[in-house]
Amino acid sequence: MPKKPSSKPAKPAKVPVHGPQHANQVRIIAGQWKRTPLPVLSALGLRPTPDRVRETAFNWINHQRDANWASAQVLDLFAGSGALGFEAASRGAQSVTMIDSNAQVTRQLEEIKLKLKAENVQIMRGDALSVAQSAAARGQRYDLIFLDPPYQQSLLEKTLPLCSKLLKEGGLVYAESGLALEFAEGEAPAWLADWEIIRADKAGMVFYHLLKYKS
Repeated sequence: MPKKPSSKPAKPAKVPVHGPQHANQVRIIAGQWKRTPLPVLSALGLRPTPDRVRETAFNWINHQRDANWASAQVLDLFAGSGALGFEAASRGAQSVTMIDSNAQVTRQLEEIKLKLKAENVQIMRGDALSVAQSAAARGQRYDLIFLDPPYQQSLLEKTLPLCSKLLKEGGLVYAESGLALEFAEGEAPAWLADWEIIRADKAGMVFYHLLKYKS
């Protein structure tokens, strides 16, 4: 027997809802803001350090620093989502300075800072190279520098040499790139020759490294 037509009104077709640009997110792994989500402005093509990579990288750093963050002064030259900088701040870094050239990005970082009441975080809009050069000229020194620039723009090659003038003795640089930075003896490019790679690994297409200046 054929079914009677339903008397219920037809449900309207679901229309895709486009959420805010920060629909994607990563999470802070450890510290006072553990598990706090950080929004990622997907429209800008940001490439935040994945949680698993960040966990490994901070394990490396903890080992080098004996997990002592209380006196750490940190510089994040390509802040993006703020995943690296806020992770360091969450773990108790004395100060974290985040730099990004995009106004929309720095606005969002300021919103996150306000939400977290992160008094140990300073956010600046500016060009990473110019900021690094200016800080070096002022004699500013850091214990840890994050370098996670956009790939294929030679930014790592330009900023890493400046870091030698920005690091305190025994300071560390964490760097991500689209290519491995490990070379055979005597084959490293000039911009990398003065650096020792303490640890290195790969996750997908991301190569990540912990470096120390050879001086």
